[in-house]
Amino acid sequence: MKVADLLEQRRKNWQELEWLCERTQMRRKKNVPPAMLSRFASLYRAACADLALADSYQLPPNTVAYLHRLVGRAHNQLYRSRDFNYHAWGQMLLVDAPRRIFNDRCVQLSFVAFWGIFILSAFLAYSKDLWPAYAEHVLTEAKIEELETNFAEPIKGRDPQLNFIMAGFYIRNNTGIGLKSFAGGILVIPGMIISIFNAAFLGASFGYMARPDVPQGHNFLHFVTAHGPFELTAIVLSSGAGLRIGISWLSTGGLTRESSLRKTAVDAMPIMGAAIGLFFLAALIEGFLSPSSAPYWIKAVVSILSSGLLMFYFVVLGFPRRGDVF
Repeated sequence: MKVADLLEQRRKNWQELEWLCERTQMRRKKNVPPAMLSRFASLYRAACADLALADSYQLPPNTVAYLHRLVGRAHNQLYRSRDFNYHAWGQMLLVDAPRRIFNDRCVQLSFVAFWGIFILSAFLAYSKDLWPAYAEHVLTEAKIEELETNFAEPIKGRDPQLNFIMAGFYIRNNTGIGLKSFAGGILVIPGMIISIFNAAFLGASFGYMARPDVPQGHNFLHFVTAHGPFELTAIVLSSGAGLRIGISWLSTGGLTRESSLRKTAVDAMPIMGAAIGLFFLAALIEGFLSPSSAPYWIKAVVSILSSGLLMFYFVVLGFPRRGDVF
């Protein structure tokens, strides 16, 4: 049988598919009867095969064009997006995600390790008696000179157009920090080393610049105060997410390594998603508010509000309730 004759015999199927497109377009997808949806899918697959034949055997252009339109219309009807489920998204963002993050042991470990080392490093860098050369050992003379040079002048604001460029740079830079912390965590030991280094380095920077005999410290705090809470929390979450996946291939819980990694990757998604969101917010603040000439009290208020928001989301919303299972 010729291909043209075969396709002509299938014209009734095309007409039926057109009719089903009309019917399903007038209904919500969830209200379409299962039998109708099954028939629709079957006719759609057949029309795709017919289009492939028509293209291969170079049938008349009007027939090919008709099948292209029919297949495209059927595809849009069959795979059209579902209505946005506000309740499901609210449940995931405001209930499931904060509780999973708050109760994740790897996040807890990363939080305690990071802030413990950060505070200790800041204290040692600030004090000149306990370890006089600590800041120089951790930061190096070159980095200390760079910090003092960068913050030698008061924060007076900059060109608004440059703010957009710098915000993009900070997004890229923050993303790089997060990815390094995450990727290192997957390998466990490198992740611990990266986390310890980040905590010690950042803590030493804050401690050194807070010294009374470092006049540039005022400008430094004027710049970092507003975006600090979001950025530092994002680093902790990135490390925790990477460590969560890293532990999964060492301790599989009876699963294969591949299955354990897949399962844990799903559990780590809310953690990394929260980190990405915080890095983005930190970059926006760092790009627009931190370098501005706004009074320091405004930046301090933003920092306090940011910290309060983080506490509310991760602690208040994340605190375990009776019946929670993680």
